[in-house]
Amino acid sequence: MPAASTDPVLARRAAIARAVAIGQRVGYGLFALSMPLFFYGLFTGYTSGLATAIVACLLVGSLILAPAIVFGYAVKAAERDEQGLGSGH
Repeated sequence: MPAASTDPVLARRAAIARAVAIGQRVGYGLFALSMPLFFYGLFTGYTSGLATAIVACLLVGSLILAPAIVFGYAVKAAERDEQGLGSGH
């Protein structure tokens, strides 16, 4: 199997995998941030700024996380296919 540095397909797949990992960390991090904000507002009262922050965390987290999950599955499927393992179904 050629090294990722010499095979452009493997290098591109590795770059996408790195972007996926960052996207998942940021997306899930924003979801995690929205939870304490929600409970803080629940116990202390919601302000318009707090509600905006919660909604922004959820929206931006979703916009980042959705493609990261899809591309993550694509990278894993390509790796399985390359190893001859098939789709697993």
